[in-house]
Amino acid sequence: MRTSNPIFSRWGAARDAGPSDAYARRPVGAAVGGAPATDPATTNPYAPGAGTAQRTAGTAVTMDDVVVRTATTLGTVALTAVLSWLLLPVDEANLGRSYGIAVGAALVAFVLSLVQSFKRTPSPALILGYAALEGVSLGVFSSTISTYVAPGVVVQAVLGTFAVSAGVLVAYRMRWIRVTQRFTGFVAAAATGFVLLLVADLLFSAFGAGNGLGFHSGGLGIVFGLVGILLGAAFLTMDFKQVEDAVAYGAPREEAWLAAFGLTLTLVWIYLEVLRVLTIFNSDN
Repeated sequence: MRTSNPIFSRWGAARDAGPSDAYARRPVGAAVGGAPATDPATTNPYAPGAGTAQRTAGTAVTMDDVVVRTATTLGTVALTAVLSWLLLPVDEANLGRSYGIAVGAALVAFVLSLVQSFKRTPSPALILGYAALEGVSLGVFSSTISTYVAPGVVVQAVLGTFAVSAGVLVAYRMRWIRVTQRFTGFVAAAATGFVLLLVADLLFSAFGAGNGLGFHSGGLGIVFGLVGILLGAAFLTMDFKQVEDAVAYGAPREEAWLAAFGLTLTLVWIYLEVLRVLTIFNSDN
């Protein structure tokens, strides 16, 4: 796998020796070119027999493809977040309108993410549309918190997101974390419970329970946010594994967009949870 990115260059440095169809014919458990062996009970999802046409090296995804698509998607989120922060003021006269736009953008972004999640192939237009609308929502939401709750917390949350991501990348590269079927199942179950608690909290808040289940303040809120950060870190390791497998097995180049989509979803999740913890911590002190 050829890449000029120094972070990812060691992931598949020895994988350039042959065309991608060598990986398409390879069982997952066979470690070729120094690639780590994975679960031998799993077959290559990109093999011709799995419904994927055999590809040449020129049409297979590379780590550079993933880096470029991810940078494009995250750049779109960042750009629209900055623009919404600047163009949608959250002063008392405009807060309602700005917040309404942000909520509408978040809902549409959620719908677009669901559509892409259920599509068999990636759609760059859907992914970039999701990124743009998610950025609008994050910009207004972050501006509101920075203005009325905890000034300066947004910069801290961004730095915290980078720190978590870097830590997870190091842990994954050092093989301190191994993404197995058991690990994936545990994370899926934990995430389901987490989301159900979030929904319950919203329902309690909407129907007159005031602070809901108490996840917005105090020690319980901080603990809940830390659990959310840990889940985000687990999702990130699964994203890294997906990228590594796609490159190793000669997945089609369009898989880079799916990788970018997954990484963006995860990083947005981590940012929001870090922002939650820091906001509670700063508001309680």
